[in-house]
Amino acid sequence: MASWNLAPEYAHLAADFGSIDAVFAIQGERLTWDPLSEVVRIERDGITYYVKRYTGAGKAMRRYLGRPRVKAEWQNLKLFAKWGIPTAEVVAWGLERNGLAFGRGALITRELPRTEDLSALADRNDPLLSDRAWVDSISRQLARHTRVMHEHHFAHNDLKWRNLLVDDQGTLFFIDCPTGDFWRGFMLRHRLIKDLACLDKVAKYHLSATQRLRFYLEYRQRPRLNARDKRRIRQVLSFFEGRE
Repeated sequence: MASWNLAPEYAHLAADFGSIDAVFAIQGERLTWDPLSEVVRIERDGITYYVKRYTGAGKAMRRYLGRPRVKAEWQNLKLFAKWGIPTAEVVAWGLERNGLAFGRGALITRELPRTEDLSALADRNDPLLSDRAWVDSISRQLARHTRVMHEHHFAHNDLKWRNLLVDDQGTLFFIDCPTGDFWRGFMLRHRLIKDLACLDKVAKYHLSATQRLRFYLEYRQRPRLNARDKRRIRQVLSFFEGRE
C-alpha cells in the first residue's frame, strides 16, 4: 500500500512527482548512494530538485518497528519550516509498505540556490570565516534556530557543519535531519549537549574562544554564564574526547 503526496503548487510536475512509481523511475545525476538510499539531482523548468529514494529501513525488526527514516526526514523538515527555521522546501513525499513492513519511500526537495555548506567553507579556510560581522550574523542565526529546536524538546542529532547551508545573502539553512526527534529527561539533556558538541567540533578550529562563547550566550539568551552554563560547556567540550 502506497501513500504519496505532492504539494499543490507543484501539480504541474505530476508526470515526474505525482506517484511513488514515477519518482522511482526518474533518471538523473546520482550524487550519493548506500545500501538503503540514494540521492539523485534533476532539473525541471530551470529549477533543481533533489530526489532522495529509500529502498530499505534497516535489518530485521527495523523494517517493522519505529518511524521509517524517510518519514522522519520529511516530517522534521516540515517541523523546521513550522518553527520558522529556514530549510529546504519539501515538494513531494511518501512511502510504500509491503504488508506491515517498509517497502520503499522517497522525499523530493527544492534546491536552495546559491548555497554552500559550512564544512566546505571550513575545508578551504574561506575568508568569510575571518569576517567578524559575517561570523556574528551566522552565529546569531545558528544560536536562535538551535534554541528554537531545543525549546521544543527536539534534538537534531547530526548538527554538523555539513548540514548547515548558507547563501550569498548570509541566510542560514538547516537540512538533512532524518535522525532528529523529541526527547525528555536525561536523554533530552544528552542529545542537546551532543548537538552543541557537533557544532563546536569544527568551530574550535576556525573560530576564536570569544566567538564560540558569544554563540553560547546568544543560544542561552543571557549576558553571562551561570554555574549551570559552565557545567554544560564542560560537558560539550569533553563530549568527543577520545573519539576524534
